[in-house]
Amino acid sequence: MTKQQAKQRIEKLKKVILHHRYLYHVLDKQEISDNALDSLKHELYQLEQEFPEFITSDSPTQRVGGKPLKEFSKVKHKIPMLSMEDVFSAEELKNWENYLKRLAPADYPFEYFAELKIDGFAVTLIYEKGIFIKGATRGNGEIGEDITQNLKTIESIPLKLKKENRKLKIPDIVEVRGEVYMEKKDFEKFNQKLEKKGQKPYANPRNLAAGSIRQLNPEISASRPLKFLAYDIITNLGQTKHSQEHQILPSLGFKTDPGKICRNLEEAVDFWKKIANKRETILFLIDGIVVNINNNSLFRKLGSIGKSSRGSRALKFSPEEATTVLKDIKLQVGRTGAVTPVALLKPIKVGGVIISKATLHNEDEIKRLGVKIGDTVIIGRAGDVIPEIIKVLPELRNGKEKTFHFSKICPVCGEKLIKPAKEVIWRCSNKDCVARRKKLLYHFFSKKGFDIEGLGPKIIDQLLDENLISQAPDIFELKEGDLLPLERFAQKSAENLIKSIQKSKKIPLARFIYSLGIRHIGEETVIVLSDYFGSIDNMKKASKEELEKIPNIGSLTSESIYYWFQDKENQKIIDDFIKSGVKILPPEKVGKRLIGKTFVLTGTLGNMSRDEAEKKIRFQGGHSTNSISKQTDYLVVGKNPSPAKFKKAEELKIKTIKQKEFLKLCGDI
Repeated sequence: MTKQQAKQRIEKLKKVILHHRYLYHVLDKQEISDNALDSLKHELYQLEQEFPEFITSDSPTQRVGGKPLKEFSKVKHKIPMLSMEDVFSAEELKNWENYLKRLAPADYPFEYFAELKIDGFAVTLIYEKGIFIKGATRGNGEIGEDITQNLKTIESIPLKLKKENRKLKIPDIVEVRGEVYMEKKDFEKFNQKLEKKGQKPYANPRNLAAGSIRQLNPEISASRPLKFLAYDIITNLGQTKHSQEHQILPSLGFKTDPGKICRNLEEAVDFWKKIANKRETILFLIDGIVVNINNNSLFRKLGSIGKSSRGSRALKFSPEEATTVLKDIKLQVGRTGAVTPVALLKPIKVGGVIISKATLHNEDEIKRLGVKIGDTVIIGRAGDVIPEIIKVLPELRNGKEKTFHFSKICPVCGEKLIKPAKEVIWRCSNKDCVARRKKLLYHFFSKKGFDIEGLGPKIIDQLLDENLISQAPDIFELKEGDLLPLERFAQKSAENLIKSIQKSKKIPLARFIYSLGIRHIGEETVIVLSDYFGSIDNMKKASKEELEKIPNIGSLTSESIYYWFQDKENQKIIDDFIKSGVKILPPEKVGKRLIGKTFVLTGTLGNMSRDEAEKKIRFQGGHSTNSISKQTDYLVVGKNPSPAKFKKAEELKIKTIKQKEFLKLCGDI
């Protein structure tokens, strides 16, 4: 960038920043997010550092312990440290409540407790007779790492519990959970010190807190301004509501967020909006609020699913945003021929992640945004969602931006693109298009399809380039001798891949349907179709009318399935699969041995994984949960079981069985 270009860019940035700052601070209006405005300020700051001769007084930037450890030891949590499901809107929160009401007793009154979701590092603290004896990380939820010495360096963690409430009966063992974090101002000061030393700064306070607390040398942790905020008491201190825990915690010597009791979800959403509005004034980073079922008894009864509790949700704020420059737009071709415009961006960090690409969805979206190549744009990203362009800032244009013309020719094979009636996506109609063939082959052999170990996109590309395959069934005709001449293949690797290919010849019907890549069909739909038809032959014969009668199969999906199977080339692919030895397994019939029975698993069950055990339960019509309640029929115990589950089972008089008896119930022995 020349000096003249820098001067023009700086002037434009100052004008835009001052405009949006005036809207926000004076008129209480906001046209772009705080993240986006911060991103513009950051760009201005960097340019001024590179060209200090253009800095003016009116620029927005000028506003006035123990010994080291060799390794961490492992700690098994008596009660798992579960993660939390995220939601991003009031509507999603309402869907969660409707789901809970189907699980809870009829007409059960729902009360919530809302609190700040601090963006920190989760830890658990254990006190024995009031003295802090052990602290651990979350780890995988079941087993964490012992970081006691590092946690002792944090001043806000009491080494001895206070007892300001004399009526409170404190048991011998008390477990408190919360977040280690760093205040924003302390984080900035720390990064500044690193930069002065020529060291790489941390991306965000959470990363720094996590890195600090997992230092093997406690002196390093002690040198960093870490703090602790408690949010949960695992031990029974007489509390019946989660809100009471937030009243108890300060009396024990902990800092906590006071939160808010909400009589309904509307109050929780109002709290969320208020916090969002004053988010920047909060001393530490938060990314939303946590909404909990306030009644502890109901919370426990609702249990958990996977690695998260049913009784709580993280209501997140809007996606993190930043500004950058759109350098170019390229068209990509998918397995169904869909042509998607992709924005190539000047790399920018959003939420700690470097982003260089964003989806533009389709031609209509480009027109709606009015985006041009060279534009400064706001991009947004929420969690693992693909980044997208939210807004264009045309006021930052310099006249060199170029209008993008959506080509009606496939960028790979050169065939004309088509856009079916009532659709917004242009498609390549050429089934032999190299890009389509590659993406479809990737899909056939993906984890959710044939799942052939060792057969990734690079190997598929290599097989195509060498003309060893042209369509998916050809994979099953390969021999070791075909692979040996290829780069990356030796005798053993060729032998292993052929074994993996032969092993994958037996495939459940649901996964086979998924592998076909039929438009509008996802993971849930293939299970419905598999259970309904029972075989691929029955599915091939189905009429549109029959397909439309299947629950959860709409007219668009049924039409897509029907016409896919009418295509002679598609019929040939299925025939070729079968000729090559592929056996499509019918869906397993559900047994009746365990109908109405609920199981909880704890410990290691010999050579059988937890997933396998849960599959056996489902196969016989039973139900598996992670927490014990009055509705539990059996606690299945393996090696190193949870003492808490044992104790709970005894209290509720739940029958405890070992693996052998469990297998007998399932009918396996």
